[in-house]
Amino acid sequence: MTVHNFSAGPSILPKEAIEESIEGLRNFKNTGLSVVEISHRSPQWEETMVEMENLICELYGVPSDYAVIFLGGGASMQFTQIPQNLLPEGGMAAYLKTGTWASNATKEAKFWGKVHVVASSEDKNFNYIPKGYEIPSDAAYFHITTNNTIFGTEMHHIPDSPVPIIADMSSDVFSRPIDIQKYGLIYAGAQKNMGPAGVTLLIIKKDWLGKTGRNIPTMLDYRTHIDKESMYNTPPVFPIYLSYLTLKWLNKQGGVSGIQKLNQQKAALLYNEIDRNPLFAGTTAVEDRSLMNVTFIANNKEAEDRFDKFSEERGCNGLKGHRSVGGFRASLYNALPLSSVEYLVSVMQEFEKTF
Repeated sequence: MTVHNFSAGPSILPKEAIEESIEGLRNFKNTGLSVVEISHRSPQWEETMVEMENLICELYGVPSDYAVIFLGGGASMQFTQIPQNLLPEGGMAAYLKTGTWASNATKEAKFWGKVHVVASSEDKNFNYIPKGYEIPSDAAYFHITTNNTIFGTEMHHIPDSPVPIIADMSSDVFSRPIDIQKYGLIYAGAQKNMGPAGVTLLIIKKDWLGKTGRNIPTMLDYRTHIDKESMYNTPPVFPIYLSYLTLKWLNKQGGVSGIQKLNQQKAALLYNEIDRNPLFAGTTAVEDRSLMNVTFIANNKEAEDRFDKFSEERGCNGLKGHRSVGGFRASLYNALPLSSVEYLVSVMQEFEKTF
């Protein structure tokens, strides 16, 4: 039986990238060594790091005044590392609270300075994106989470801001084009839409650094990793390598513009079935529905329990919703083929006939 992977993360990856990574584990670039045992100072690995950075710059149109770096610790590490590096002593940062990870980022920033929450959707269990808020012009930065994996909402419009925008793009990175110059920094844990867990991507405007007035430990200072080209210490080589292979695959799909069209097609197909099928209902405001994480519920507990088992028996993996929302969550990340969404829709229609 074919397994269709709708897991929210670690996420589905392109089979092509996985197969190539297996070969790299056996024999990396004809060195006779595995990618996980070759020196990170070897010409073969340094070449891969340069290729990875160039590929990211190509996909997102990154100009030369931005740096691309790869860090450990996951995106959650950035909740504290960002204000440590970018929130001046005595300063204030603005945050938009749209879900669990945005809330965690807000909490961590308070260790480093004042935090102003410009708006929150917590009043309705984060099932919408707030609008009509004002971004204070005296903030050091404005932090947003562009896609909310747990609650199934996505920011389809990035507001104009009087201060630099910092965006957590962990679950929708490389899923659509962005204007990188609207942001002072974007960051993303790899395991949602770029690669395996173990590496976090940052793209940051270089002239923004070194202005907080505080001393920052060497390993936590972004400038350290920029200066040493992400190799101040041994980088997480395999997560970077598989992420590189995934982005190579993405480039062959037409880049972020090409994959955006496919992502829109996948999401429309599933949302149309959710809206049509009397056994299911969406959980988020229609205008804020995520293209990456589709959240929905069954119309009663019996239907929910039965569909959970029904879909799993038919090879639909990872559909159970997060405990904060319940119901179901189908993650439609870049590597998920349209055929898997078509199959899920057919399973939902089959369930409707048997219920």
